Amino acid sequence: MISSVLIANRGEIALRVARACRELGIRTVAVYSTEDRESAVVSYADAAVHIGPGPARNSYLNIAALVEAARQHDVEAVHPGYGFLSEDPDFAEVCEHSDLVFIGPPAQVIANLGDKIAARRVMERAGLPLLPGSSGPVESADEAREVAERIGFPVMIKAAAGGGGRGIRIAASPAAFAESYAETTAEAGALFGDSRVYVERYVTRARHVEVQVLCDTHGNGIHLGTRDCSVQRRHQKLLEEGPAPLLPDDTVDRMGRAAVSGALAAGYVGAGTFEFLVDGSADFHFMEVNCRIQVEHPVTELVTGVDLVQQQIRIASGEALTLRQDQVNPVGVALECRINAEDPDRSFLPASGRIESFTVPGGPFVRVDTHAYPGYRMPAIYDSLLAKVIAWAPTRDQAIARMGRALQEFQAAGPGVRTTKGFLSRVLADDEFRSGAYDTGLVARLVESGAGSRQQPMTEPVKEPTTA
Repeated sequence: MISSVLIANRGEIALRVARACRELGIRTVAVYSTEDRESAVVSYADAAVHIGPGPARNSYLNIAALVEAARQHDVEAVHPGYGFLSEDPDFAEVCEHSDLVFIGPPAQVIANLGDKIAARRVMERAGLPLLPGSSGPVESADEAREVAERIGFPVMIKAAAGGGGRGIRIAASPAAFAESYAETTAEAGALFGDSRVYVERYVTRARHVEVQVLCDTHGNGIHLGTRDCSVQRRHQKLLEEGPAPLLPDDTVDRMGRAAVSGALAAGYVGAGTFEFLVDGSADFHFMEVNCRIQVEHPVTELVTGVDLVQQQIRIASGEALTLRQDQVNPVGVALECRINAEDPDRSFLPASGRIESFTVPGGPFVRVDTHAYPGYRMPAIYDSLLAKVIAWAPTRDQAIARMGRALQEFQAAGPGVRTTKGFLSRVLADDEFRSGAYDTGLVARLVESGAGSRQQPMTEPVKEPTTA
């Protein structure tokens, strides 16, 4: 077993990793920027290292500073969390060359799957169903338009190196195509340093369903069921649940087997997530692989009883999976609400500040993952995630009721602080959501209908969001 871990991240996921390590008897070293000196993980970890000023490029994205911190404290391994450098093959490679165990897939696997075009080719060879689209990057607007006309509108134009819901445009008709193509290539170049894009068919009224996989270094792979992530705004998830509702057992089984086949074909190691689009006929199509722990991993943990972070560490230590596929039997339903410091009444504008009072819900089968506490000042330059409220119950209706109660109990107040709690409560009360037959357009429809939380405006937008 690995004996020491540097946690190369911040916020709630840094604290989550530190807790998993403590249960395993592993020494932890946290890192923090000047802006995060008050972060809970700084005092919780066995040691903490200041790695630079607030801007992420000078701290959490500073590979040299992270490696030096690991050397200073003689740690064996690095856990990247999610966002920041978690899916950066260069960081994984530097760790490997620095005799540090990277708790995640090998660098080359991250590179292959991080390139959406390369990932499509790997999964096509593995037999996974793909959406119709370009076989590779399109070289010009004219070529892209030819593909779009061949497969039929509407289409998605997607950045090859995209992630975190960014680098995607939907062109509903030929008239909108040229502008969408130009915007996507420009954004891809600016955000990812790679302007390559590809085109694939856009599925209307689709569901976003993902499958959690675990693969070890001994050639074993299993899946732990599905999560539905369709409650999202501009491709950013707000609420997740597992198992995905109203999916036929046969579809779940085929989707799980496809995910494991794809993971093994790619040489995957660790915890990963296969994302699929599911259409109205319950047919599914591969979208992408997330080569890291997901923000919504607690959903799977509550229905399976498997600690995914500890599994990551055990796999990175060289242990073989002890859990067989026939032993994975999800029980009940779990929901996760991401409570962000944002104002839904101002287009979800970030709304951070010092939290003067902070109360988290309790009661049976309610879990809260957060790095906040009374008196905590939430920095305005990072991701706006304040807390994750997760609730489990034997049935979906009971889980929704329990989550509704938990959101009522959640309180975070302070000058300038606003949260998405009220909006999430409205999602839970929505008839379409409660039916289970919702899709990725749900939030847009709620926003258009004026379903907000009636909070007052405050601060400026986040300048450097992570890419969770």
